[in-house]
Amino acid sequence: MKASPGARSWIAAGVRHELLTRALPALRHDMAAPVSVIRMALLMLKRQIGAPSIDGAACEERVALIDNQVSELVEGIRSLRDWELATVDDGITRSALVAQCVSLMRAAFDMHGVALDVDPALEPRAHEPRRPQGAALRYLFLGGLGYLHDGASDAGAIRIEADGEDALRLSALPRESSGVSPVLDAHRAPRALAIDAIALQSLAEDLGYTVALERDSVRFPLATA
Repeated sequence: MKASPGARSWIAAGVRHELLTRALPALRHDMAAPVSVIRMALLMLKRQIGAPSIDGAACEERVALIDNQVSELVEGIRSLRDWELATVDDGITRSALVAQCVSLMRAAFDMHGVALDVDPALEPRAHEPRRPQGAALRYLFLGGLGYLHDGASDAGAIRIEADGEDALRLSALPRESSGVSPVLDAHRAPRALAIDAIALQSLAEDLGYTVALERDSVRFPLATA
């Protein structure tokens, strides 16, 4: 039986939730890091204020550090809005999309022995066009990474390449036999909520994009169908 549009939307919502769950450790770290620096700076500022003679310059330096970290914390909290599909955003460039998603997932993939290899052609360039629906593209890109991570058990790297001017291709590359780690393999059990072909197709259709799937590759345009 073919899934109804409503059922596909429920599947897509579940996939988005799973992808956000996978990205949360990196998002949480980005917000927790400024808090640690702020606490340290406040402790030092308290000691300087309580000293017999106050070093005005040192106090001013600590206040500037705290102000800078508060700004970073606020920016991190505001970035959570980037995950809301209902939010109208300014779009995103292809290079920024790749950089953001790779930054979010690199550590998690490294833990499973999967490297993320970005084509130099995806480096930022002047006058790069912005694609609309940045939140949707972020979910789609992370879905592609998850599909290859979960489905290609022998993957040692995922290659991210430009495909023409308006598309991306993600390809799983096998590990060399000498690079296999028994420890990593032991911790690479199948996910209970794996991103499979049906999950990724449902996500793409619900977001309005098309994806071309093979066992070891994903291709998708940056424009809606």
